[in-house]
Amino acid sequence: MGVFRKYRIFSILFLLIFILELIAEFQQLNTLRLIVKPCIVLSLAVFFCIRTKLRGRFHKRLFTGLIFAWFGDILLLFVDGHPDYFMYGLFSFLLGHLFYTRAFYLDFRSAQELDKKNARIAIGFCSISSIAFYFYLRPHLGSLKLPVMIYTFVISMMLMMSVFRNLRVNKESFTLVFAGAILFVLSDSLLAYNKFVSSFSLAGVCIMAAYMLAQYLIVIGAAERRLLSQEL
Repeated sequence: MGVFRKYRIFSILFLLIFILELIAEFQQLNTLRLIVKPCIVLSLAVFFCIRTKLRGRFHKRLFTGLIFAWFGDILLLFVDGHPDYFMYGLFSFLLGHLFYTRAFYLDFRSAQELDKKNARIAIGFCSISSIAFYFYLRPHLGSLKLPVMIYTFVISMMLMMSVFRNLRVNKESFTLVFAGAILFVLSDSLLAYNKFVSSFSLAGVCIMAAYMLAQYLIVIGAAERRLLSQEL
């Protein structure tokens, strides 16, 4: 909890955005959603930029991922009126995940020989779960089979690479980023199930709650990052 007290003012501001977004989703307040949703990642990007000054490649790559996520959020706001915007949003988030993965890879590269056991577990779990979930979705995807397959692979790589940071960065950074990556996968899985398989009650609230927590934890964890060998 020390890290949250450290960023108390920003955390309170983000909590306000978090609550307003959930109210907008629960009450289906489209005007409020249009105002608040772009503020989610924008607030995180501004905080991250001020906190880290984007000094290293890790910070620059993660910040770029946030910018693509911000574009993705905005594009998905207009899906109802423009169905093609779902594909544009999907592509924007895919690029965001690629930049997150590239940032995490820098930490892995600092000491590739460490923690091989957990790396093998991560590879096995992410491979099996992503393949199983994709084939579960596949009958419902229609013309989106290939884009969703690519997206599933990329977000699995992002989660896997977050695990590979173990023992290479300080424990607090690893734990926060890893938890955020898991929540990101959960959010996207709920979104895919709701869109392609069967809509469920409070889907928007659940998806956005997991998504906002995911982005918050990744950013706070990245801000607290301390490489245990040489800095990259």
